[in-house]
Amino acid sequence: MRHIRQQYDASLGAWVFAFDIHIDTDTNKGEELDRQRNELKTDNNSPASMVATEGQELENSWSFQLPVGMKTTSSFTHVHQIKGLDNKAGTADISQPVITFTCRSTSSRQEFQVIHVSPSSEGSTLTYLAKVPLSDFLGEWVTVSERMTCSSSGTYSVSISRNRDGKQLVNIQNVPLCLWRSGTPGLRPKWGIYRWIGEGRSAASQLRDETLLFADFSVKSY
Repeated sequence: MRHIRQQYDASLGAWVFAFDIHIDTDTNKGEELDRQRNELKTDNNSPASMVATEGQELENSWSFQLPVGMKTTSSFTHVHQIKGLDNKAGTADISQPVITFTCRSTSSRQEFQVIHVSPSSEGSTLTYLAKVPLSDFLGEWVTVSERMTCSSSGTYSVSISRNRDGKQLVNIQNVPLCLWRSGTPGLRPKWGIYRWIGEGRSAASQLRDETLLFADFSVKSY
């Protein structure tokens, strides 16, 4: 079953990547757990310019479109993460991401959230940098510009604008945050869909097959 494919998008006038997730069959790295994953990422084998070491700047840009009628739960549906690489000893603090873009259902609406996660030594505490209506994203191409200083005293910025009318949906500028993890040789970006489906697939009835579109990936560290 195909999970990442190319398709032509008439509104962009370009070929884009379609990421498919299948509620009945997909797993997390081949394991039947409580979540599903279909992601593209840089890793230890990527060029040095695509993985940020401590103290470096990491700049990412891309465009994406979430599907009309996208289903979410009160738990996580991540569509972007910044996460650390493990070290050779397997001891880096990388069980949690540093930054996520998360689609989630709340008691009143579906939200698009930008979240910072503190190191495990600080309790892996979540800080919500943005909470905006998911409805502003659905069926729309949006363009992201993300920049971060990868250090324990780093800063984080991201802007997300809707292509159709230029409306700025998220604007976060130079927020001071801990943007490093002990033991990691570097931080890297991930894109796609990573979602909770519950123990024994208990939340599967709240979800469905989804196709997320991505285009124009750019990664630069310096």
